[in-house]
Order: sequence, then structure tokens, then C-alpha cells
Amino acid sequence: MTDGPGRRGDPTVPAAPASTALPTPGFDSAVATGRGDTGTTGLLFGGERIRKDDLRTEAYGTIDEAVAALGLARAACLDPSPGSPLGRIGTTILAIQRDLFVAAAELATNPDAWDRQTDGRTRISAAMVAGMDELLQAQETSIVMPHEFVVPGETAVSAALEVARTILRRAERRAVALDAVGLVPGPHLLPYLNRTADLLWVLARAAEQAETRDATPARPPEGSAGSIDKESSTP
Repeated sequence: MTDGPGRRGDPTVPAAPASTALPTPGFDSAVATGRGDTGTTGLLFGGERIRKDDLRTEAYGTIDEAVAALGLARAACLDPSPGSPLGRIGTTILAIQRDLFVAAAELATNPDAWDRQTDGRTRISAAMVAGMDELLQAQETSIVMPHEFVVPGETAVSAALEVARTILRRAERRAVALDAVGLVPGPHLLPYLNRTADLLWVLARAAEQAETRDATPARPPEGSAGSIDKESSTP
């Protein structure tokens, strides 16, 4: 069959242009540029744009999720006094949020710009990991440590911290995948993410105890309600 009007090969149908202008917002926006409308994003220090489903974007985007979840935890620290137990936890959460921006920046840099990164600003440093170790040790000695798995949800602050912890563990897994293909710039990012997730678990227990609550054990006490079985779940 021959090509008819409008079919491929019809000389009356103009060929698609080799490139088209990127769409831009129909207003003067301080946020939207339109450059991401094609599914790509830019990285720190410039360089080649990458797809938004790139493993690097997934990794630092997951860190961004963790920062947002930590914001919920910090907002739930209702006591504004910096010297109170919840106030101190809120201060610690804010410090972690700011440090996680450094971790995200490290992952959001093209390899040809790795030499432009700076420890503590755009790359996780050994000092940051050491500081996290000190903070973790101090928090552990200030609480009664559970001896079994616990169920999140005892308080609003601890539950939000647990959500942030699990998101950060996902970010850690994405970073491990990046490291396997040589796309993690420095040697301290993975230890930092691992240690920070550990700290969030301890902070969740500290938040519970600050409100004189005990963590709920994953295994219910012998003979008590709390397990779902065929008989108890039958209407």
C-alpha cells in the first residue's frame, strides 16, 4: 500500500524538528523553570543532565524524603524549651536534617566535578561520622535500651522518627547500589547513612521515654491479646 495524505513519506507533511524548545511556565516563577518537564534534572556544579529515574536521583531524592519525615518528627516535639528532653531531641533532629543535605549534595554531583566537593559542605567527612558515633554513644547511655524488637507508634515523635529511619535505610540501599558501580564520591557516605539510621532508632526510644512511655514489644506477652489468629480475627 502506498503512503496517502498524512502518512509517513507524504511530502506535504513537514518532518518533525530535530529539537523543540523546552516548555516554560506561563508566569514568572522563582521555582519552576520548565527544564525538568522532559524528565531530566541537573546536578550540582552543572554538567550533563540526568534522567529523573536515574539511580543517583533516586538516592538523593530518598534522602530528601528522610529530611521531610524528620521535619514531622521535629514539629511533633511540642516542648519548645531547648533544655527539655523533647527540646533536645528536636535540636538533634535539626542538626541531622542539615547534615543530610550534605549527604544529598555528595550524591548529586557528576563524577567530573567530584574534585570540587568540600568536606562538610558537599561531601560527608570523617569528622561527621565520628561526631555521629559520639552522639549515638551519648544517646544510648541516656536511655533504657529495649532487649527485643519494638513496634513503632507509642508516641507521635517516636513514630515519625521510625518513618524517617526506614526512609533513610532505603536511601542507604540506593547508595550501596551506586557504590557498586563507582558512583559514590567519598568513603564516608555509607558509614554516615548507616550510623544515622541507627541514631534515629535510638532517638525514637529516647522520645518515648521523654514522655514516660515504654516501647511496645513486637511479641505480645504470653496469654495476652495482640496477636491475629484465625479464631480472634473471625467476625
